[in-house]
Amino acid sequence: MASSATSMATLASEICSQISSIFSKTTSRPPVLDVMVDEIALTATAKGRVFVHGVGREGLMLKALCMRLAHLGLSAHCVGDVNAPPISSSSDLLLASAGPGGFPTVDAICGVARSSGARVLLLTAQPDSGSAAKLATAIGYIPAQTMADDGGPAPTEESRTLLPMGSVYEGAMFVLFEMVVFRLGEVLGESPAAVRSRHTNLE
Repeated sequence: MASSATSMATLASEICSQISSIFSKTTSRPPVLDVMVDEIALTATAKGRVFVHGVGREGLMLKALCMRLAHLGLSAHCVGDVNAPPISSSSDLLLASAGPGGFPTVDAICGVARSSGARVLLLTAQPDSGSAAKLATAIGYIPAQTMADDGGPAPTEESRTLLPMGSVYEGAMFVLFEMVVFRLGEVLGESPAAVRSRHTNLE
């Protein structure tokens, strides 16, 4: 039993180390944490709404963020939910993710948001070559491996990585979003008690 616990702790440490390394990389772009906090705080100040959209596991990470944004008191919505209102003005923000640079559905939704006058914050690991970047008003650069740069030969049991395909990017999203929520709580003056009071009691 002890060896199993040690093994789990080792794997967890390796995963956390890989994700942590993403945030220590030096880039010429502004820190993604600052970009996200500034864009969302601007939306909150303007009484706008935040919409989130992503596909696959990226979309799941964004749904988790959307929940916390609602707990912070923002009008936050997942694109595709039946109760999502229309996006309609420059006070509204679409927060989209396209780790590999673009997806047809993400590109299309970003295009609708822009044509409706809203701002688009794109999270991506490919800020210079992706199709979605052309539609963004702001870009949050997450310098992590995605499916776009995991195209090597089929892995063997000996060569498979601990975080395959886009898992590093998606794991970095989760950690990043926790930092964003923490920072936004300070910026928006939301106490832990106020945030907790907005959690659903219908579970």
